Amino acid sequence: MYLLRNVIVGKSKQGKTNNEKAFIVVECKAEHVKIHQSDYFQGQNYARWVGAKFFIATNQKETKFFEVPKCFPNILNEIVEIPTAKDTLDDKKVKEISNRTKKFERDEFSNLLLKCHNTIRNNDKLSLEAAFDEISKILFMKIRYEKQQKEGTVFSLNRFKESEKFYNENVRPTLMNSEEQKLSYMQREFIKTKQEFEDDKLFEPHETIRMKQYSFEQILKELEKYNLSSIDDDVKGIAFEEFLGTTFRGELGQFFTPRSIVNFMVEVLDPQEGETICDPTCGSGGFLIKAFEYIREKIENDIQKEKEHIKKILFDKKFIKASESEKEKNRRISKLSSGCIYGTDANPRMARTSKMNMIMHGDGHGGVHHHDGLINVNGIFENRFDVILTNPPFGARIEKNYKLSETDRFYDEDKLKEYEKRYGNDYIRQIKELNKAIDDGQKILDRFDLGKVSSLTEVLFMERCLKLLKPGGRMGIVLPEGVLNNSNLQKVRDYFESEAKYADDKKAAKIGLKEIELKKETKIKEKIKELFNYEIPIVQVEKAGITKTGEKCENELEDVALDFKNYRDLKGLWTVNKPNISYKINGEELIRKNTTGSVRQTLSFTSMGNIKIPLPSLEIQKHYLAGGLNI
Repeated sequence: MYLLRNVIVGKSKQGKTNNEKAFIVVECKAEHVKIHQSDYFQGQNYARWVGAKFFIATNQKETKFFEVPKCFPNILNEIVEIPTAKDTLDDKKVKEISNRTKKFERDEFSNLLLKCHNTIRNNDKLSLEAAFDEISKILFMKIRYEKQQKEGTVFSLNRFKESEKFYNENVRPTLMNSEEQKLSYMQREFIKTKQEFEDDKLFEPHETIRMKQYSFEQILKELEKYNLSSIDDDVKGIAFEEFLGTTFRGELGQFFTPRSIVNFMVEVLDPQEGETICDPTCGSGGFLIKAFEYIREKIENDIQKEKEHIKKILFDKKFIKASESEKEKNRRISKLSSGCIYGTDANPRMARTSKMNMIMHGDGHGGVHHHDGLINVNGIFENRFDVILTNPPFGARIEKNYKLSETDRFYDEDKLKEYEKRYGNDYIRQIKELNKAIDDGQKILDRFDLGKVSSLTEVLFMERCLKLLKPGGRMGIVLPEGVLNNSNLQKVRDYFESEAKYADDKKAAKIGLKEIELKKETKIKEKIKELFNYEIPIVQVEKAGITKTGEKCENELEDVALDFKNYRDLKGLWTVNKPNISYKINGEELIRKNTTGSVRQTLSFTSMGNIKIPLPSLEIQKHYLAGGLNI
């Protein structure tokens, strides 16, 4: 296991010879270890003891800079950046950098987003939803800019003004297109942002920034102390989600499932690496985000366990770089992100919001689409998914004469070839069937077994989700109470009793039903109940982590989830589809084995004598060494 180590940085090589005080202390942790607040205080106390002015904490994934207070009380003064070697000789510059505090807390960021949102509403008189769209545009302009910059440069108001001046004086006069000449620098930057996220379809091609430039600059000023590309995904993502919940309370609250309910449902269904997950009514993406984070944590824990095992095997080696394990983790998470998470929402704003929310949480957004969840779209088709997690719309009805339209047709032949390779012939067959149904003018209700029984959206989505599942798949769905106790929906309950069981039982049911198909309806119901005589666990929860007014309260669901896991294991409700992954050392190669074959990787070794410590990241080393600082 890696030990926590401190690296002392002086102003110069001469300073080390003359026993001058340290200037910066860098505290390094292994990349898999999360840095807690107590670690910051521990490192800061050491930095104060050696007389350092600045303190850095890093685990190679996350790096934070602090000014070291001269005396107690012990507080953490996080700053935006640290001085370069050149800056250390300029006391005025050092003081200026020390004053750029960066106290980034989740609630603070959420409140700041809300403040920016109100700025737009007050200045530009836009609706609640339209103002949110404008905030989203600025956030993604900022993300694009900061991803492209080196050394953590933030998208600040001053930088925007400098770039705007250069554009107006040197670029605009050279443009030949009159329409392009009319564009403001602000709109031009937004066009670049749309192009950057074009494949994600975050913005419509015709969209522009609708707020005044005065509002844009005000918000840029508010956000400039934060670098959105370097902020931890957990902090950034949860803050963004809290902002969404605050912004869309009331009329748009239907798109947000309380976090306590989401956590409970994901915990109960226990999705695994390699399984495909879908929410056909994803709203703001809460279920998909939680499932992504849940599996990502499993991957990270598995990688760490294997790393510890490999370290024991290679104990006689001097030092093994963590980079190969980090690459392996990234490969597995990338596969999770790009091939396992799918969702749709019929509301274009919410589909876009879901993508944004997932990007803020660390990705997994590529499988999310603006589309009717009742109809197949890229990668979302029947008999495909291991896990369904959803909170469908309640109370609405599908009109009896509502038909499939041309907007539902799939016509891109190049994409069709790509999808055939990716998803197989079954998807192509379903696409062709959908296109034919459009030609025939088929009604939406006629596509469902229960379409003749009920036109309620919750009923249709229950059937839709069952059909999306592959045999042995599992589903968590939020439903109104009436589905369980309304006498008018008895036929709906009968249908699900006969359908929502394992594949082998469904085959047995069909055989049994053929034998009694001439009998009366009451006899059929009796036979179905006989064939499907299984327990349905039900629990009544009074406190679910959130009150009717949105306040936090006691969460009984956490205990229920644990009880259900024991019940699930006892009854053998489903088999955990965990991939069988192992690692083997063969000379200078690390071989990963799983059910699909083996992948070979060359190991890298670095001799460090008898000391096993992680070096600071290359970025930090370059930052110091380029200026002559001594590490």
